Order: sequence, then C-alpha cells, then structure tokens
Amino acid sequence: MSNAGIMNRREFLRWAAAGAAGLGVGLGQTGCRSIKAKGSAHQPNIVFIIADDMGWKDIGYHGSEIKTPNLDRLAQGGRIFDQHYVMPTCTPTRVGLLSGQYPSRYGILGPDYGKVFDDDTVTLAEALKRKGYATHISGKWHMGSPPEYTPMKYGFTSSYGYFAGQIDPYTHLYKTGTKTWHRNDTLVDETGHATDLITEDAVRVIKAEHEQPFFLYVAYSVPHSPLKEPAAWLSKYPDMRVPSRQWFAASVTHMDDGIGKIVTALDETGLRKDTLLVFISDNGAQQRWASTTEYRGRYADLPHTVLGNNLPLREWKGDCYEGGIRVPGFVNWPGQIQAGHIASPVHIVDWMPTLCHLAGAEPTGAQPLDGRDIWPVITGDASQVPERTLYWKTAKASAVRQGDWKLIVFKNDGHEALFNLATDPYEKHDLANQESGRVAALRAVLTQIASRDRGRVS
Repeated sequence: MSNAGIMNRREFLRWAAAGAAGLGVGLGQTGCRSIKAKGSAHQPNIVFIIADDMGWKDIGYHGSEIKTPNLDRLAQGGRIFDQHYVMPTCTPTRVGLLSGQYPSRYGILGPDYGKVFDDDTVTLAEALKRKGYATHISGKWHMGSPPEYTPMKYGFTSSYGYFAGQIDPYTHLYKTGTKTWHRNDTLVDETGHATDLITEDAVRVIKAEHEQPFFLYVAYSVPHSPLKEPAAWLSKYPDMRVPSRQWFAASVTHMDDGIGKIVTALDETGLRKDTLLVFISDNGAQQRWASTTEYRGRYADLPHTVLGNNLPLREWKGDCYEGGIRVPGFVNWPGQIQAGHIASPVHIVDWMPTLCHLAGAEPTGAQPLDGRDIWPVITGDASQVPERTLYWKTAKASAVRQGDWKLIVFKNDGHEALFNLATDPYEKHDLANQESGRVAALRAVLTQIASRDRGRVS
C-alpha cells in the first residue's frame, strides 16, 4: 500500500473513532469514550516533561553533585516516585507514554524510525484532543519519520522540535547530517541552543490565549550526547575533572533552568493552580559515547568518556537491569497533590489511562491497555497499586516483575537472572539457581505476556 493509502486509511479510522466517541462509544485500540470527570469540576492542564538519558543519580534530590534547584523544589512540593519504570531506550518509552501499551505490542524494541503506530492507534494526544484539549509537543518526537509519521498525524494540534532520535544542540542536525528541526511538522532552520529553543516554545504555548485546557509535552534533547554547553553553564562545575561529565552536568542544570522558566510562565499566567506537572527521564543514563564520523565529525576530538550516573542501581541505558529502566520522576500540582513519596512501582504505560481519567475520558478498545490508572496512588487514596506484573522487551533481553520478584531472560544465550527487589534492590545477588521453581513460574508469565507482541507494523 502507498504512503498516501496508509495515511488515508489512518485519517478515515481517526474520523470514524472521533464520531463514535461523540456518541459515547469507544473505538480504536486506545480510544476514549466520554465520561464525567471524577472528583473534579474542570479538566486540568497537563505539562509532561521528559529528560533524555538522565540517570538515577543525576538529579539533586537523589544526592547528585549536579545542581537542579527547580526540579528539587518541584519534587519536594509534590510526590516523588521511588520506583518509576520506563523502557531501556527512547522510542519504546515514548511509545508506552502515548499508547498506554508496551511498545513490543507494535514490534518496537529499541530506537526506531519509519512507521511506529498502527493506523487505528489512538494516542494520548488524540484522546485528550477529543475531550477538548489543545495538544502540543515541544522537543523530541522519535515515534515515526517525516513526512508521513509526524506528531500532527497523531493528535497534536501543534508541534515543534525535532523528529529524530538525537541532534547536535547548535546545528540541530541528526547524526547523519540530515535536517530534522521543524515547526508544525514542516522543516525549518533556526539558530540557538536546542534547550533554549524548546524552553522558549513551551513558554510560548503556556502564554498563548487559552480557551480550552492544554496538554503540553516537553521532550528535552539533553543530557543525551552529543553535548555542547555555553560557558555560563560550564562555569558552575569548575572542579569536575572529566570534561564530558562537566558537559553532562552543565546540560542538566541548563535544562533545570528552562523548567524553572516553564513554571514561572504558569505562575505569571495564573495557570499553575490548574496544572498537573509530571517529570521523568526516558531511560537510565548512558555510560559513554564517542564518534569520529557522526555529526560531520564535529565531536571527533571530544569523546564523551563519562556521562550519566545510575548509582546505586545496576547497569546502563539499554539494559533491563534497574539502572536502565528505573528513573527519577515526580508529580506536582499545588493544592491537589500532597508532598511525599510513592513507594509502589509504576510504569510509563500507566500515564495514558491516568491522564485520560483526569481529562474525563475512559480508555477503552478491543485490545486492553497495559497501563493502569495510578491517580488514587498519586493522591494517597490507596496505599499502593495492587500487586501487578510489569514487562520489558528489547532486542537483547526480556524481563518481568511480579511483586518483588524480577526475572531477566537474555536472548543471546538464554541465561536467566532472578532478583528479589525487596531485599536486593541493586540486583547484586542472582537467585536463579536457588529458586528454580520461581524462575519457571515467572518464565511462564513472561511467555504469556509476550504472546500479545508481534513483529513490525511495516
């Protein structure tokens, strides 16, 4: 089928789903049927901020040497997630956020391009749009390639930033040298640091005239490599001996300053009290990066030998160990969410049903969502999410967590590793040999969950 045919089918399915939603009937894989908002007289604005490759110990409130005063203040005034899980790499986490489903349902196991979603997928942006929200993305997309599979094709009323997985912060070019910076899905040329441009656009959205609630998805490019920061931010870390760690720290503090400007814009417009703010990282930190050819060789003499810090968690971005999938995160909403911690494990796929709930919409569809509505946990109405099963799948390994037990199965040699996260949160003691019965049981659970996965869409 041609690209035009694919998109015509997608537009038809979205049109049909929107019509059904208007009649109070759900249609589509992650469609929403209208319901009355629970416990709220109005729909809140939603600002969802995601950092790129920020590790567990790369935020101030986890004891980092990196300065993040704005994030720390927001976290301390909101609810901090002690166990917020994502996928090990960028595209899968973003697919989980916007679909409410494990990305392997779409055959997405790592960074991906081309077509990602099914024709009839109703994304979080589309679901909120049907409930009267203006929907905006500022920053990284990485869930499809232009011109066919871009944000405004999937429910965003406006878009700004870059389509690709990573960019040079100043030239805004992808690693191959191709253009990817855009506004409203159309390529543009602009000058400036990507962090500043993404912040400025988010502030612009907030300060615009609002006749409807808005969903603002802010996806920063940092601290993903390659890193290049202005002297003003580097000067905050004069004692860091490894240059690339200094660049990394400076990029996080630069982003933190941008988030402070976003909050200031909410305050100045009087929207803060009506706005839920969520912050997470898309995966654990990357250990290092170097290339002599990417970005037209601009970083050949600037190897990133030390980047993020996931300690005390184990391993790095791309891994199914905790260091790759457990990230800093919190929610903040003055007057609505009390300060504290959330001990229960939550997953990136939980945000689709949770935010639909806040918008007064109930996710429904032929294929059930993998995520759960965690709003009762966030507000303290429930002590914890009932025991649940969480799932990860990459090209290298699969993992399942049930209660406190986590099994990782490695694809290259079939090796299995078992951990009790209650007693061994840093995964130092593999219990697979001592707990063969539990390994078999969790392997069966993993097989059952994975049975709903499939290959690539196209």
